[in-house]
Amino acid sequence: MGVSGSGKSTVGAALAAALGLPFVDGDALHPAANVAKMAAGIPLTDDDRWPWLDAVGERLAASPVVIACSALRRVYRDRLRSAAPGIRFVLLDGSRELLAERMGARADHFMPTALLDSQLATLERPDADERVRVYDVAEAPAAIVAAAVRELEQP
Repeated sequence: MGVSGSGKSTVGAALAAALGLPFVDGDALHPAANVAKMAAGIPLTDDDRWPWLDAVGERLAASPVVIACSALRRVYRDRLRSAAPGIRFVLLDGSRELLAERMGARADHFMPTALLDSQLATLERPDADERVRVYDVAEAPAAIVAAAVRELEQP
């Protein structure tokens, strides 16, 4: 989980491979209207997000999988937990400057850098009771994956 540009797809795919699980990019589960809205630089509302979060939750509940999903607010994470009670979250966190740099370097993504500030404003840092693992995206993806595998294997 994390804002756009945090490396959710890169780290998620590598984490899935390390754990021997399938990987799903949560962006692929967005309805076309959501993608069009974001591509136009319009932030999603909660009403836009609920059906998408339900689709992510259904996929999580179907079988073990790693899904890249923003899950920026606690209420979103709680909705996913209600669909898939065994879910584990990994938050990819970084400075606004690094995230903006990464987003600016992408040529093939629908999410414009202009929406980064709205995502950062929406992000609710996890509370201790959520047991979310947090990693600094300034670290190499391989280092993040190795640490996440070690920590996720703990009860």
